[in-house]
Amino acid sequence: MTHTPQITDSHCHLDFPDFDGELDQVIARATEAGVSRMVSICTKVEGEAKVRAIAEAHAPVFYAAATHPMSVGKGAMFTFDMLVALAQHPKFVGIGETGLDYHYTAETAVAQQDSLRIHCAAAHATGLPLIIHSRDADDDMARILAEEHANGAFDCVMHCFSSSAELARAALDLGFYLSMSGIAAFPRSKDLRDIFAAAPIDRILVETDSPYLAPPPHRGKRNEPAFTAHTARVGAEVFGLDYADFAARTQENFDRLFAKAAQWQEAA
Repeated sequence: MTHTPQITDSHCHLDFPDFDGELDQVIARATEAGVSRMVSICTKVEGEAKVRAIAEAHAPVFYAAATHPMSVGKGAMFTFDMLVALAQHPKFVGIGETGLDYHYTAETAVAQQDSLRIHCAAAHATGLPLIIHSRDADDDMARILAEEHANGAFDCVMHCFSSSAELARAALDLGFYLSMSGIAAFPRSKDLRDIFAAAPIDRILVETDSPYLAPPPHRGKRNEPAFTAHTARVGAEVFGLDYADFAARTQENFDRLFAKAAQWQEAA
């Protein structure tokens, strides 16, 4: 029997209505595809209970929470104290996704920056990695991350990275990680693949951001954690590795960055 290399979907949204009534099957398909762990991301305060319940009910699922930049100013927002309290949960493994989005919500740029700084402080205080969303905000993102990291060091992953080579270098120079989503597998994403290829292999994660951004051959359809394997196969090509080697390297990277999830696995 052939062993399926194990990988981790480091960023998905299993609480979204796209998966309602089908979670057991979605997680089973992920496991069958070798996706042995998933980090489900909460993007607003009112969704935390549902995301937490999914993680508690499914052994392969962990969770993280933050105020998504596009949710800033649209209701209750996570505070520093709330995030520190959530970090006590055994399956709460990251602070995110937070960040800056000037493409859709530039009108709240200043408030987004304030929220991002709160999340940076929480990552430093808890020792959990920061999970960053960045869109059309490269200069401010690089500046704020550098400033906050100088104020108090933290680990970080640039989720669904599809920004400039300059932001990639700024993040890598801070010791951060870049995560490959289905965008990196799109045929027209050669420039993005070149950015990843220039990064150290020990700073690479893979993800789906499901239900969005399904990689080929599922592009245009609902994405799900099992499809992480398609992106990872493209990642293996980018780094000139066979799939099993690339999978093993990304697992090591995930375990290093999301140490709490790795430790939970060992204790389970």
